[in-house]
Amino acid sequence: MKANRQLIFDKFNGHCAYCGCELQKGWHVDELLPCKRIFEFDREKRKWVWSGKYEHPERLTVDNQMPACASCNINKHSLPLESFRNLISGFINSLNRDSVQYKIAKRYGLLQEIEKPVVFYFEK
Repeated sequence: MKANRQLIFDKFNGHCAYCGCELQKGWHVDELLPCKRIFEFDREKRKWVWSGKYEHPERLTVDNQMPACASCNINKHSLPLESFRNLISGFINSLNRDSVQYKIAKRYGLLQEIEKPVVFYFEK
């Protein structure tokens, strides 16, 4: 398993497949084509627990696994790639709607918004 982790890390020379940042300790392995964990409700514990099973377990291969920084992997969750791209594309709208600090920084000229397509590091 450790050898596979090194193979995945080396795919993009130690960079996140999505944002391209240099991977730090605690980096994640993401499945490009999602293989979602299956959870079951444990009545005794009164909470959802992982069953140890996956939807699409055949996707748990090095070919489908991508090195990811924690923030990209957590935000991608089990989204398909285009849904993740759409999520990121919507961040500016969310910031303009929800963040007072963002709106103030924008008014003071501390940041500049640009419209451009989201292109992942592994696509370059």
